[in-house]
Amino acid sequence: MARKWPIIERATEFAAIRSALAGRDYVGAVVTGDAGVGKTTLARQATATVGGTIRWVAGTESARGIPLGVFAHMVSVYTAARDPVTFIAAAREALLADGHTVIGVDDAHLLDQLSATLLLQLATDRAARIVVTVRSGVAVPDAVTSLWKDSHLVRVDLSPFSRSQSVALVESVLGGHLEGFTADLMWESSGGNGLFLRHLVEGTLQAGTLRQVRGVWQLRGRASVTAELAALLADRVERLPDSVLGVLELLIFCEPIDLDVLAELAGEDAVEAAETHGVIRVVQNAGRLAVRYHHPLFGEVIRHRQGIASARRMRGRLYASLRQRPIESAADRIRLAQLALDSDASADLELLLAAAADAVNLADLASGERFARAALACGGGVEAADLLARAQLWQGRRAQAERTLTGFDPDLLDEVQLTRWGSTRVSNLFWAMGDGDRARGVIALMRDRVRHPRGALVVAGLAAACAVNENRLADAVADADTVMRANDAPPWAIWWASFGGGFALALMGRADAAAHCAARGHEVESVIDGLNRSISAHAEVLALVLCGEFDAAQRCAAHTFDCSAPGRYLAWAMSKISQGITDVACGRLPDGIEHLEQALAATIAEGVASWIIPARIRLAEAYAALGRRAEAAAAIEDAERRGGDHTAVYDPMLEIARACLAGAEGGVTTAVRAALRAADAAAGSRQFAVEATALHTAARFGDTSVAERLARLATEVDGRLVRAQSAHAVALAAHDGAGLDAAASVFEEIGALLSAADAAAQAASAHARSGDRRRLFDSSSAANRLAAACGGAVTPALRQAAQPLPLTAREREIANLVAAGLTNRQIADRLTVSVRTVEGHLYRACAKMDVTDRESLGALIRGAPRD
Repeated sequence: MARKWPIIERATEFAAIRSALAGRDYVGAVVTGDAGVGKTTLARQATATVGGTIRWVAGTESARGIPLGVFAHMVSVYTAARDPVTFIAAAREALLADGHTVIGVDDAHLLDQLSATLLLQLATDRAARIVVTVRSGVAVPDAVTSLWKDSHLVRVDLSPFSRSQSVALVESVLGGHLEGFTADLMWESSGGNGLFLRHLVEGTLQAGTLRQVRGVWQLRGRASVTAELAALLADRVERLPDSVLGVLELLIFCEPIDLDVLAELAGEDAVEAAETHGVIRVVQNAGRLAVRYHHPLFGEVIRHRQGIASARRMRGRLYASLRQRPIESAADRIRLAQLALDSDASADLELLLAAAADAVNLADLASGERFARAALACGGGVEAADLLARAQLWQGRRAQAERTLTGFDPDLLDEVQLTRWGSTRVSNLFWAMGDGDRARGVIALMRDRVRHPRGALVVAGLAAACAVNENRLADAVADADTVMRANDAPPWAIWWASFGGGFALALMGRADAAAHCAARGHEVESVIDGLNRSISAHAEVLALVLCGEFDAAQRCAAHTFDCSAPGRYLAWAMSKISQGITDVACGRLPDGIEHLEQALAATIAEGVASWIIPARIRLAEAYAALGRRAEAAAAIEDAERRGGDHTAVYDPMLEIARACLAGAEGGVTTAVRAALRAADAAAGSRQFAVEATALHTAARFGDTSVAERLARLATEVDGRLVRAQSAHAVALAAHDGAGLDAAASVFEEIGALLSAADAAAQAASAHARSGDRRRLFDSSSAANRLAAACGGAVTPALRQAAQPLPLTAREREIANLVAAGLTNRQIADRLTVSVRTVEGHLYRACAKMDVTDRESLGALIRGAPRD
């Protein structure tokens, strides 16, 4: 189905053209820019607003060889005279016959000399207003250049669309949100060129690589273009000299390529000619000069022109040349392995294994899988199988990874092989497949068989990572400590231990110790898989969030790892989970929801269930705080469905999310009970920082019984957040309005905006109770401001402050549940009271609110106007 593409406003450039056409300093404007940036559209828009007779002509290659070619159809004496002066005079008379004339020339760089001369004469004599468009980077007739060099026309340079403009354009066409990773990819691929962007979107829609998942548009696979754009680009390519085509053909197999390598293979003159024609650009790449396509889409056109035999031959030439040069980076090894496998050359096993490890490390999973398969076929054994399984499990193919690994008998493996094989198999079984029983069995086998100290440390680190997810924090810390105290622990042992131990310590409220674990992990992360590095950031972010260091958490969450484009979207998604978790903790609810929704859409088919659960929990909390109850319930249900022993560590947090949902539904008593259950569960598993969060959640819902518990935790848990939570609970229990105001100020200073809003709302209620109207007004204003900063939060405390109804706490709660659509029986079951008790409270609430029935009471609570 054809889609309507809107016009993106370019207010500054539009105004410049109009001003030049209407002013005295110039007689018009020349609009310059690359093909497809919208020069003609903008010029015609601006010209149409001026008035008068508007005559548009367009320069073409075919008319370029005809004197006065673009104006010939206007000159009646054209066939009767051959004198250029007569041509120009006749054309001038025809153009100016209608008085006030605006002449528009599209692609003025294609004008013949006589037409260009006529245009310059009209400008010099100020006989007409003129607007012309000129493509950047091409040869232009001298007379056209004089139009702006001699200040007859103002020059307006039209740049490609910015990222935000490109995203706005695509989203308006698709009618939905564009995934952040996809937005970056489309902007980079199109270069911000409006024409290319349009054909890129249409082409990927036709190819099925651009699709909507959970309301978010995602691009997966190669960027496709329409046949129309391919033809346009191919037409330009066909006009290039053969030597330049040779440069472009080499580039499709090795971009970017070092300038000296390309010059050696294609010739220096050919490379210089390609740069002059504007089809390549020379850039700095890792301290060396490298060559790229001027525009990425040219590569697609060249690729389609290549035959199989010629492509294999050219790859062989590149491989032979690059093999003689020093291999200095992972990119060099990956490039060599790709060229070898796709050419008539042969790659040795050592290169394939190294390239596979590099590709997996950079999250180039498809390449890693390909190199590992080739290495396995060449006799790479367990090492190749391990790399293959890692590439498969990260692509969500958990069953295939398991089959790859179970093809080897662990009894036949030596200790080094068993450690490597077992680590990857436990990762797949535990985090990807959720099979904790079999994962524990493999760990037990490794503990029994691996005796070498360094191998045993890897097993201990791996066990720590599994133990924390199973909510065995003491075991996780003990195993991690074994690794951290060793002097010669291998990198993977340190990484597993830093994750498992750091995560456990964060939950226990030992933020300083968790930070030390994270620092040890950073020391070895360069040799760890890119996607594993993304996951390890979760523990570090959680530690910072739980202790109230939100700015540091945001910086950690936003950190991106050096992943290759094919796997970057998974690393991007996991980073978005950390960002979303931090946003929700800070009360930046709309931002948190956007980050988490995009992350979940990106990881839906990737088998990362363990990491979807914390994202769902935080998403449920954000939805609940904004009153989006159905979405909160769905997020909780999804987290419950994916959970198990391998995610038991998140159970207390999930109970907090249930408390938030109950509060959003108006069931404050139910919400408090759930929060207290979460606190007890967290305390029972030594998650003391989470216990503090759960208790504070109960306080935010109005419970006054948690002050003593929070005060004790404030002396045991690191960070300023728990101290602020304790002060809030103490002030709430004492009905201390000033103390609640102070708590709100501290929360806002820390950056916990939702907690600040609730404390300010509760302060308003306390001031209303004491009759202090001045402070009531100040606290209410603060609560409203903070709620707005959270995206319009509607928590129970905020609702009560906004609706100072003459109801008791229980009457208000029952009225809120009526407003949420619950029956009397459902309310009674939720509150664990009799139906008769519910009816009694409803009777008294209706009398106080001067309404006759429960339906009217519910409508009043929802804010519906009275009849």
